Amino acid sequence: MRALAIVHQPDAGPGVFAETITVAGARLEVWEPPSGRAPEDPGRYGAVLTFGGAMHPDQDHLHTWMGVERDLLAELVAAGVPTLAVCLGAQLLAGAGGGEAQRAPRPEIGWYPVQLTAAGVSDPVLGPLAPGFEACEWHSYECSLPPDATALAHSETCLQAYRIGESAWGIQFHAEVSAQGFDAWIDDYRSDEDAVAMGLDPGRLRREAQGKIAAWNDLGRGLCARFLAVAAARVG
Repeated sequence: MRALAIVHQPDAGPGVFAETITVAGARLEVWEPPSGRAPEDPGRYGAVLTFGGAMHPDQDHLHTWMGVERDLLAELVAAGVPTLAVCLGAQLLAGAGGGEAQRAPRPEIGWYPVQLTAAGVSDPVLGPLAPGFEACEWHSYECSLPPDATALAHSETCLQAYRIGESAWGIQFHAEVSAQGFDAWIDDYRSDEDAVAMGLDPGRLRREAQGKIAAWNDLGRGLCARFLAVAAARVG
């Protein structure tokens, strides 16, 4: 199976998902929308994964490729191509499905409790995480539930996971981020105005990550493996 990773910036790639994709025997290819290079026919991929980025989903005037990606995601959903969208990717997927993205009531940076909905408990990708889990987050935007989509999980602040149809998932939390990747985000936290405004303590967050990231990476690998299993079953 061929898998496509949509990467918006170098420090927000597939992380531990890349390991899981390799172990599953799939071939991972990368498309970087900001490069301006058009993606090849998305229909040839058995799975598509789109990730986060420091840009916001309402900044089309600064990042014209966002509209291109939304159109692509809409095509994937219509074609039933298994898709997993993370953070910014989930916000763009929601927009492609008729939902909206906007600032969340407050940023979520660090670990936050997430609870599955009744539908989430029976979902093939999120279900094994029931009734809830502590999620690694780094975002200040949220997305509304697209029409006809199914809410799978919430935090106190916002929608955390949803599914469009039977083949497209959006997750707000960073199930993909590796220990090294999260450490790099902390190093660069001053570039995030919202992190600075909320008074983020990088030392405290780093210490918290050291105690939690290994288990979190195991959770992320499992989530990705279940998504790939759904994709493989569709490929046949």
